[in-house]
Amino acid sequence: MAVETDVLDELRRLRTRIPRLTGSLAATVDGLVLAHDAPDTEPEGLAALTAAALGVAHRMTDAAARGDFRELLVRGSGGYVATYAAGATAVLTLLAEDRVNVGRLHLEGRRSGARIADLVATHVGPGTGRHADRPVPAEHLAAAPPATARPIGTLPVRTPQRPTHQPRPQTGI
Repeated sequence: MAVETDVLDELRRLRTRIPRLTGSLAATVDGLVLAHDAPDTEPEGLAALTAAALGVAHRMTDAAARGDFRELLVRGSGGYVATYAAGATAVLTLLAEDRVNVGRLHLEGRRSGARIADLVATHVGPGTGRHADRPVPAEHLAAAPPATARPIGTLPVRTPQRPTHQPRPQTGI
């Protein structure tokens, strides 16, 4: 069974557990849709915006020295958008009405994020392509990323370079 089907099943179960939940989306941290249960919403656009917000949230938690990203909650006049980490490579975004029980939203969102992280970790990639249903080999799960790699979802930081030549002094101005 493909990871998309498993994740979609989890999203549908989530809708039954949270009253006033209007939609849900699981995506990679790069903004690719894994699965969605969000009627009246463009899932690709929401996944892209989630990836952008995730990058900002990572930078904010780093700048404030608050550790790794866990969740992001945005409240608008019509309801909530909540984003939860689902492992290192995926995120879960929930859409809810204004009168949702926010405590319940957090509780179920965190649980589903952990389940989705497990589902994604047992498959190669986001579930697309010819190797989507193949389990990840054990040596890939145990391999640590190189020390120079930055965590997925963080923005690169540009460091200024020293010029290789000395500028000529300007005369006759």
